[in-house]
Amino acid sequence: MNWSTLPPLAALRAFAAFAQTGSMTAAGAELNVTHAAISQQIRQLETHLNVSLLERNGKRVSLTSDGQILANSVNNAFTLMFETVQQLSSQEEERPLQISCTSSFAAVWLMPRLANFRQKHPDISMMIDPNPNIVDLSPGGIDVAIRYGTGPWPGHESHALIAAPLALVGTTELVQGYPRNSPETYAELPWLNEFGTNEASRWMQKHGISTGKAKSITNVPGNLVLEGIRSGQGVAMITRMMVEDDINAGRITVLFEEDSGASYHLVTRPGVQRPALRAFCRWILAEAAKT
Repeated sequence: MNWSTLPPLAALRAFAAFAQTGSMTAAGAELNVTHAAISQQIRQLETHLNVSLLERNGKRVSLTSDGQILANSVNNAFTLMFETVQQLSSQEEERPLQISCTSSFAAVWLMPRLANFRQKHPDISMMIDPNPNIVDLSPGGIDVAIRYGTGPWPGHESHALIAAPLALVGTTELVQGYPRNSPETYAELPWLNEFGTNEASRWMQKHGISTGKAKSITNVPGNLVLEGIRSGQGVAMITRMMVEDDINAGRITVLFEEDSGASYHLVTRPGVQRPALRAFCRWILAEAAKT
């Protein structure tokens, strides 16, 4: 198909509006332009096609036989486009809201609060992708991600949710006798680490924990890191908020803490958001403000 031979879409829309309404004034009102603009667009269309589409007898204007043929074709084409757009829009609205976050954030912070969201929005279906890696926020895929860091993330919009310093933690029994704030001595301990590249992994590399100096490192999903810490299987560098209740209860001890200014952020694509995504963003920002 040679697209360059097609007339401008604006001219076709003006002609279709006239053919549907039978009036330059009504067509202008339909497209929110003046009747003169409709007339000009149709004249440009006639020049482009080198045919007469309208028969003009004073103030009376009607379609020629060629004009009627084009009107039928254009009306069918615009109807098909309109129905297709409506179908695609409906599919997008019915698609579950897809949320990406680490499994630890989902287990500790998001899931305990989702009942509140579902109570307010019972018709919104969701899918949570527990992924520690940065995922692509593409149309028809992941709608929103909860990412940890200082940002920004190029090409995306982000809003800080919760400030979350990193802490090296373990059960009180496991770390008994180890000095506080002395990272070089912690290599003797068994370590737990979440799959994927994250700030904890970079901290471990910075202090030589992940380059063969550690006694042992077990890599597991984030929620299993939390279970491993609580059962005394090892120490881990995680955001303090994940084990704050355990720390306050004396079950978990903080060996080292580092506040780099990082936070959990709400990250979305720029542009117009579908209603389900807007509702979730409003809700999670309000929930984070309570934290």
